[in-house]
Amino acid sequence: MTIGRVAARTGLPVRTIRFWSDIGAVPPVERSGGGYRLYDAEAVARLELVATLRDLGLGLEEIRRVLAKEVTISDLAAAHMEALDARIRTLRLRRAVLSTFAKRGTSTEEMTLMNRLARLSAQERKKIIDDFLTEVLGDAQAATGMLAHLRDAAPTLPDDPTPEQVDAWVELAELILEPGFRRGVRALADYTTQQRRTPFTRRIIKQVDTGVEPRSAQAAEVLDRVLDDTVDRAALLRELETVTDPRAERYWELLATINGWPPYPEGVPRLEHLAAGLRAHRWTAEALRAHS
Repeated sequence: MTIGRVAARTGLPVRTIRFWSDIGAVPPVERSGGGYRLYDAEAVARLELVATLRDLGLGLEEIRRVLAKEVTISDLAAAHMEALDARIRTLRLRRAVLSTFAKRGTSTEEMTLMNRLARLSAQERKKIIDDFLTEVLGDAQAATGMLAHLRDAAPTLPDDPTPEQVDAWVELAELILEPGFRRGVRALADYTTQQRRTPFTRRIIKQVDTGVEPRSAQAAEVLDRVLDDTVDRAALLRELETVTDPRAERYWELLATINGWPPYPEGVPRLEHLAAGLRAHRWTAEALRAHS
């Protein structure tokens, strides 16, 4: 068959067949008396194989090695599958980052930081969290248990993250860079230690009814009932105001999104409710007698 008939049979452009012939991928079987290239059925099958492999993304050098039986198609297919999987993950991550940009309406500087944070490897993300926890909790009295707990709950962004997971990781990474948040984490560590020395705090929190108006007489009765004479209400209020940081709760909410956990139960509203009650009823008659 002439190159024109082969082109009509395979659907390949004549110039493509000629190029593949010139580089030796599919040489003609022979030439006519006028010097025209001639191909047989085996050459056509070889052309169709080359076209299929090219369509799947293999390079001409790789195809030449297959045709020369230097490597099997199976080996090349496995290698290309891995490369494609990595490429797909990269593209999906880029799409997720772009979705975050579009949603936030970020500035150029923020885009640069967010892109860098989003493209970190799992090991790099882990190092950021570990460095943050070590710096903030390194010498805290509650560090041993708290560090272990927070490290066990480190963010694990999947290979194929959703835009929400990428957005959550970027927000969490930005959060741990805030000096105010770092001070809050340290305060929470100290608060955890304090709770171990004064277990009444947990008992009080469990009895907080957020449906009761903090300034009401009913709230005052609850406080008088659960706070014994040894409780320094002013000190308790200061403690609650120190640890009632919504950013700490946001940290766990973001972790839940990144790691695919169930929604994180809210705790800050209960603490804020208790603090509001203490501000309104810091010195009831019972409290005055306790401090007299």
